[in-house]
Amino acid sequence: MKKILLSIVAITVFGLANAQETLDGNGSGFSKGDFFVSGSVGFSNTKQGDAKANNFNFSPMMGYFVSENIALGAELSLGTSKQGDNKSNSLGVAAIGRYYFTPKNKFSIFGQGRIGYLSTKDEVADGGEAKNNGFSIGVGAGMSYFVSNHFAIEAGLGILGYQSTKDDVEGAEANNTLQLGIDMTSINIGVVYKF
Repeated sequence: MKKILLSIVAITVFGLANAQETLDGNGSGFSKGDFFVSGSVGFSNTKQGDAKANNFNFSPMMGYFVSENIALGAELSLGTSKQGDNKSNSLGVAAIGRYYFTPKNKFSIFGQGRIGYLSTKDEVADGGEAKNNGFSIGVGAGMSYFVSNHFAIEAGLGILGYQSTKDDVEGAEANNTLQLGIDMTSINIGVVYKF
């Protein structure tokens, strides 16, 4: 964990030191009218004794710069997890808005807001099934660093989020979750391709 944290700090310091490097001359950075695709993939495998758990998620995103600093887009989130004979699948769709503070630079910090719909289906060993649906809203921060004219590495994390889900059975009550803070284990790393 210390190595990951030190790597993030080193990348941030390096990026801030180079933040004044404007890239208008070689085509890197973002500008009005740019279209980009991004995404992240995650996998984890946990084993304790005979118990095993596997988690996989895939979140592609696309966005369009409607002005010099503002990008609007959409994100699709697919996830699956398995723990023993229990399995869970999730699907989410979200609208994304980002504000880039220095979009024409090789290194840029952005703030992000999102609102989305999510659906989960759980299957248990005895053949039972549970479904729930809900929505989520959140704000976060991130940074992007262009490694070439079209490719950038991106890191982001959520700072404030609210989620409300409800089981798909009559009389079920909503499960509301409010998250505030920075959890270093939930940093998302992705790749961006600018057209």
